[in-house]
Amino acid sequence: MPSDDPIIRKMVDEIVEHNEEFFHDEANKHQLDNLRRILPVLVEKGVDNLNLSMFDSATKTKLLETLGDEYYRKGQTDFAIKVYVLAGSRSKLQQLGKYYDGVGQVAQAINCYRLASDESSLLLLGHKCLENGHIKDAMSAFVLVNDVEALNKVGEDCIAKERWEIAIEIFKASGNVTRLAEMGRKCTESREYDLAFQAYEAAVDKEGLSTLGDACLADGKFGLAQRSYSTAGNDTMLQFLAENFGKK
Repeated sequence: MPSDDPIIRKMVDEIVEHNEEFFHDEANKHQLDNLRRILPVLVEKGVDNLNLSMFDSATKTKLLETLGDEYYRKGQTDFAIKVYVLAGSRSKLQQLGKYYDGVGQVAQAINCYRLASDESSLLLLGHKCLENGHIKDAMSAFVLVNDVEALNKVGEDCIAKERWEIAIEIFKASGNVTRLAEMGRKCTESREYDLAFQAYEAAVDKEGLSTLGDACLADGKFGLAQRSYSTAGNDTMLQFLAENFGKK
């Protein structure tokens, strides 16, 4: 149903009346100027409260894009993004992504490129983040495009910088169970048992988990030993814990 607001209804009727001229002849600029005059009213009403079903697809897209531009001009970028998504405007989202990238707001840039389904920009931004040492942002970009090779490279960089938890998450995302198992062994040897558990669990390495359980048991870490044996499905050692240390 069209809006019950008579002012909005009148303005919408004016746009519909000149719809063909708006898109197909020299009156286009004039009609766009008319549309811009009513933008403050539309912004105040809010995009969620607008009924645009009376417009054809092209008109609706143009109206939403122009409304999004107004939100952006007013600094209300969250609303601008929402409107551009509703308009299906990849180019506007890409422009916002470039803006955010340029001012160093990488997470927002990644989100805009994601919404625009712009894999090439995500890859470029991911490599840029990696070069600048922004590991989490690089991981976010590479996960979105499912770039396994790039993810593994980020993981190796995290290991070199001893950022173990992020490395585990990255290798988990890339499905690199071999590297996860290796990290589990290294963390067990260095007695970083919680990290070892995370790595072995992500790798679904039952043998590694049982070995970790043995190490934890020898070190008096009964709770983690129990978790390790339970996750490994090692009923024999779970029973051993229960019978000898009262851990059920």
